Amino acid sequence: MSTARRLHHSYEDYLQLLASSDAKLEYWDGEIFAMAGGTPAHAEFSVAITSLLRGALGGCRVYSSDLKVHVEATGLSTFPDGTVVCDELRATAFDRNAITNPAIVVEVTSRSTEDYDRGEKLSHYKQIPSLRAALIVSHRRPQITAIVRTASGFEVREARSGERLRLDSPALTLATDDVYARIALEAE
Repeated sequence: MSTARRLHHSYEDYLQLLASSDAKLEYWDGEIFAMAGGTPAHAEFSVAITSLLRGALGGCRVYSSDLKVHVEATGLSTFPDGTVVCDELRATAFDRNAITNPAIVVEVTSRSTEDYDRGEKLSHYKQIPSLRAALIVSHRRPQITAIVRTASGFEVREARSGERLRLDSPALTLATDDVYARIALEAE
């Protein structure tokens, strides 16, 4: 009988593997994970919401899933589906391509990532001091969930079909129907 053994990788190992990989890789607690490939709808949702964010947030910069975010408090390095930065980019000392100061992160869910996006990954994001909101775009129904930092912690706001999502900082109004326009939802 063989026993499974957890391999611990350094961040340098992660960077070397990432440089030679065709897949996006996530790093946390010495483990390297390949991020799930997306469906055409997933890719379309990512473009739709980042395009709308770019048009709505003039004083901020909006990035695609190619921008790596590093959570200093927990050590997670990951590639959100979209990232908004409203200040100068701040990178880690050990990875010039990993920023630490997003104002908004966007995750488009999928069957394989929804629980992680809404659970453990979200708990990592909440540890980022600059984070004002995490936006979770559902792959199953027209619904955007915003987890918004307030003076007393985080609050959840949801906008469904026919509704608008509003954020105060940065100031944003986003119509759910605009994100879901002409995109087919995944079948259950």
